[in-house]
Amino acid sequence: MKHFDALIIGGGAAGLSCALILGSAKDKPFAANKTVGIISHQKNSALQNAILNNVLGFKKDTKGADILTEGLQQLTDLYPHVEQISKEKVIEVQQIDSEITIITNKNKYTATNIVVAVSPSNLFNIEGLTQYVQPHPNIPSFKEKIMLKNENHLICKGVYVAGVIAGWRSQYAIAAGSGASVATDILTEWNDGNHTMIHDVVA
Repeated sequence: MKHFDALIIGGGAAGLSCALILGSAKDKPFAANKTVGIISHQKNSALQNAILNNVLGFKKDTKGADILTEGLQQLTDLYPHVEQISKEKVIEVQQIDSEITIITNKNKYTATNIVVAVSPSNLFNIEGLTQYVQPHPNIPSFKEKIMLKNENHLICKGVYVAGVIAGWRSQYAIAAGSGASVATDILTEWNDGNHTMIHDVVA
């Protein structure tokens, strides 16, 4: 059974941002031997129908659907060591002591840390996590969106949540930032608690 030090569930703004940050740490001693994966299910991402005119750095009429595709390609081009798992959907998460088992419709994986970054749909049904579901406080109630109860993105030991389903408003920049924030929390854990950010700079 494949084991990951960090496995991201969901390939939207939060999930891809998290994967890119974790992937970018590959040359750091504390991350050199860490295994990272992303279950890149994108079917229900709100980005599928979005136009991102109000996002810093994006050109006019940038389509969210294109960003989803380009984000996966960016991850492939820059950080190919991040394993992309496509055409699988998580149906259950089991936690025993410090090991988490992730069961999809096709396979099983284990992980030390997982990041749940899926749609905040009220149809959320990942067994093992449904006890954390509560109404979303920052989206109009008639939309019937949910969040997973957490404290600063952490649901319980080893289980993080990122993006709109973490309780943030449905805005691309906020969701992406949430995913990046979780990635730096995981990097900080790997770096023995030393606060860690990864930046590229002009040579």
